[in-house]
Amino acid sequence: MATERWTMRRTMHYCLMVAAVCISACAPAAMPAVSAEAISFMISGDAAEKAAYAQLVDAFRQRQPQIAVTLIHVPGQSDYRKRLGVDFAAGTPADIVLINYRRYAPFAAKGALEPLGPYLAQSNLISEQDFYAEAIAPFTWNGVLMCIPQNISSLVVYYNRTLFQAAGLNDPQPDWTWNDFLRAAQALTRDTDGDGRVDQYGLGTEVSLFRVAPFIWQNGGDLVDDPLAPTRLTLDTPAAREAIQWFVDLQVKHHVTPGAVAEAAESSESRFLNGRLGMFLNSRRGVPTYRTITSFDWDVAPLPQGNSRAGILHSDAYCIPRVSANKAAAWAFIEFANSAEGQRIIASTGRTVPSLRAVAESPAFLDPGRKPANSRVFLDVIPFMRGVPVMETWVDIEDLAAEELERAYYGQASVDEAIATAIERAQPFFAPPASTPGTQ
Repeated sequence: MATERWTMRRTMHYCLMVAAVCISACAPAAMPAVSAEAISFMISGDAAEKAAYAQLVDAFRQRQPQIAVTLIHVPGQSDYRKRLGVDFAAGTPADIVLINYRRYAPFAAKGALEPLGPYLAQSNLISEQDFYAEAIAPFTWNGVLMCIPQNISSLVVYYNRTLFQAAGLNDPQPDWTWNDFLRAAQALTRDTDGDGRVDQYGLGTEVSLFRVAPFIWQNGGDLVDDPLAPTRLTLDTPAAREAIQWFVDLQVKHHVTPGAVAEAAESSESRFLNGRLGMFLNSRRGVPTYRTITSFDWDVAPLPQGNSRAGILHSDAYCIPRVSANKAAAWAFIEFANSAEGQRIIASTGRTVPSLRAVAESPAFLDPGRKPANSRVFLDVIPFMRGVPVMETWVDIEDLAAEELERAYYGQASVDEAIATAIERAQPFFAPPASTPGTQ
């Protein structure tokens, strides 16, 4: 099954690369005046996320009624990425697409995206200085800003305050440690009905290199030998290995997270929504869905600290495919979406940590009357936030590493074996790329 999943992922990756090669890398065209236009905007996410973007589209329609925006919604992230690859291959992508910084490099490297830096430079509504630099940097390719980031989220701990109180636990403190985190997870892991099986777990998480990365950084390790020009994974250093072992032990030694069978039967996120999971690791994007919870109280806390503080960047950006015939109208929408008014709309739905400093520091985001009450957690981590390498083959490297980490996490391989195999399998994807990102 792992080989089959890998083959499918590689097929989609090469489909994307072939599509991008076929697109000319001409200089950005002059921006024509916006007249009556129809544009499409493609997003992913659950129903709550779709509703958030629908609000944005409706607000834009009131400002620019001559531009009709069709919202294309692909619920699953995996399906969304496949749709992107297929649409670019066919030469029919939406006029505006949201792409994560970890996944835009293959498009940018082959000229599949319209550079938006020149558009931003001419804008009278927004400017680069308005944004957090940490959000702008990853979308800069060969010195040119390719897409406009809408958010600057980070990995946090969502916790069920009701379960914490029932277990006699205080709310997590800003400086809590790995040991504090583990003790809380152990106290929250329970057999509530006495049948000899755990039915309430202390913690749930995706098992991936992206999830373990901040713990590696906190422990003084790194994912690669050079974040700007990586040539290999460095998961085998003592600091990185120790952090991975700590992460894996949450399952194989302490059993505070669901095992492979339990996770397959019901996802950790579903358990959290149903009130049977004490803590869940996620970014800001889960908030619209979690705000539908009525059966218990919940909030967010920072990641526990290791030897130092570190968080990991989550950021998506609005991009315009080079082949779009409606670039002026598409830019008008992106410009509005990233204005203070547009970002306040999305922020009020809970979907994003705004990439505009002024909005992030405003009641539109820091509203203690709306969950999560402790939203400032997302802002406090920004100075300590790091991103993964921006490179054409990073998605392949992450996928391979995730497969090996899963084997260790679910007791199918030792940590040393998983690390060695991940490094070996990933090495071919560190070949010199055709293009490299600019200043990060």
